[in-house]
Amino acid sequence: MSKRVVIDPITRIEGHLRIEVELDANNVINKAWASSTLFRGLEIIMKGRTPYDVGLLMQRICGVCTSSHYLCGTLAVEDAINAQVPINAKYIRSLILTTLQMHDHIVHFYILHGLDWIDVVSALSADPAKAAVEAMKYSATPMAAGEGDLRAAQEKVQGLVNTGKLGPFANAYWGNKTYKFTPEQNLIGLSHYLKALEIQRIAAEAMAVWGGKNPHPQSIVVGGVTCVRDMLDPARLQEFKQKYAHVADFVERVYQADIKMAAAAYAKEPSVLGGCNVDTFMCSESILLNPDDHLFVGGVIRNKDLSKAENIDLNMIEEDVTHSWYDANKPQHPYDGTTIPEHTPFIERDTIVGKRPTINEAGKYSWVKSPRYNGEPVEVGPLATMVVNYAKGNTRVTSVVNEFLQQTGLPAGALFTTLGRTAARMLHTLAISRHGLETFESMVTNLNSDQTTYIEPTIDPKKEYKGVGIIEAPRGFLSHWLRIKDAKVENYQAVVPTTWNAGPIDGNGKVGPYEASLVGLQLEDPKKPLEVLRVIHSFDPCMACSVHVMDYKGQSLSEFRIPAQAM
Repeated sequence: MSKRVVIDPITRIEGHLRIEVELDANNVINKAWASSTLFRGLEIIMKGRTPYDVGLLMQRICGVCTSSHYLCGTLAVEDAINAQVPINAKYIRSLILTTLQMHDHIVHFYILHGLDWIDVVSALSADPAKAAVEAMKYSATPMAAGEGDLRAAQEKVQGLVNTGKLGPFANAYWGNKTYKFTPEQNLIGLSHYLKALEIQRIAAEAMAVWGGKNPHPQSIVVGGVTCVRDMLDPARLQEFKQKYAHVADFVERVYQADIKMAAAAYAKEPSVLGGCNVDTFMCSESILLNPDDHLFVGGVIRNKDLSKAENIDLNMIEEDVTHSWYDANKPQHPYDGTTIPEHTPFIERDTIVGKRPTINEAGKYSWVKSPRYNGEPVEVGPLATMVVNYAKGNTRVTSVVNEFLQQTGLPAGALFTTLGRTAARMLHTLAISRHGLETFESMVTNLNSDQTTYIEPTIDPKKEYKGVGIIEAPRGFLSHWLRIKDAKVENYQAVVPTTWNAGPIDGNGKVGPYEASLVGLQLEDPKKPLEVLRVIHSFDPCMACSVHVMDYKGQSLSEFRIPAQAM
């Protein structure tokens, strides 16, 4: 008989995600459901607001990918009203996005996803001297991997164990047989986990040079940027460059090395050699290097075919809500999309973990919509960016991908796995760290003849507008769509990366990336489903971007009165 396992909540992500799977007699997953149980209402809040507020309000969707929604919302307004933006402002925006990507990917692998690969308990029994030798196999100049550094990291965590205050290392599935690092390799990864806490701070500081603060920078406005004094200050320019170099060094010597170590240790682990069960991948162009060139180009590949890629047709994007808690009688293009809540309860049945509410697969079960491209589910994210650019022959991408494949002995097809998805995020970071300063140098050169950072936009209240902003956020293809009427926002829809990946089954029975990725996965111990976490974490879920606040009992959470003069 089949049995169900419910993981609720999935931890080490942003927001609230529930995963439910159905197992056969051999503990193989034959069905999976991804449900986010919080409602996003910001699209409704945007109606009637001035378009100039869009960026600042929409960036409050999430404090993890921070400037992503800020920039994307601003671009949507600029596209709608045909606002002109100086090249210096475009460079600044790209530098903010560049440092955001580096920061986010480092935090994801080490702080969120790393413990799916690194067994902390095993690291406590490692020999630091042997670990120091092991580290040299994956980097000629390992960072914080000498015997003394490794012993210090081991003693620090052992101190937490001795006090019983394990913090982020508590309540994990330590000892699961699908952990494949040796104790010494686990110690190397653990030491880098601790080092990443320092590096992510430096990356955030680099972003704040241009954004004013982090998270939620304040320097982007419709028509340009406001950080002109920072841009013209040689000391600030040098400060950014130094912080950038520090983070890039970590990417080269640590992040890259750890993924190569994982590729070797997990090369034969079945639970990471699947997990990529949709066939279409999509990304947008990203990171302006000079007026005529982006680091990454946009496109779509189908059938996992690395020999060709298509350009994106925005008319092919629709959102389906057949199994989402919204009311709409057919798939909607985002320009005409609606956000009308229609919540229905879970049901109760006996499961492997006892009697508790579970998915009603015949009805609605998630606040995440189901975007489709030409009717097909699509995976977005760093894996999509890398395979699309590989297929298009982008040499900045093919060089890092081929280098990795050659060093690990993996075939290109290995990218379409959980291991490959995790490696692709590192390769995405590596390409950015190696080429991102080209944007900086282009800006410095341009400042010799042009210091413009802002062109005042205009909105005619007698006209109606529509526009879309598209960027490649850390988790993938992000688009904001709006209509403007009477100089106010008439309609707003945000189609975010986690929506593409985490959406439920659609009206045609087609399964989205999260749910599809789990089908066929065998669990070593259903009571300790580490394999599920490893697959889902490889997408870097950000449910806050997909949905926002509700109480499942239908009770009011809070009420606020805003004086008329404050609006």
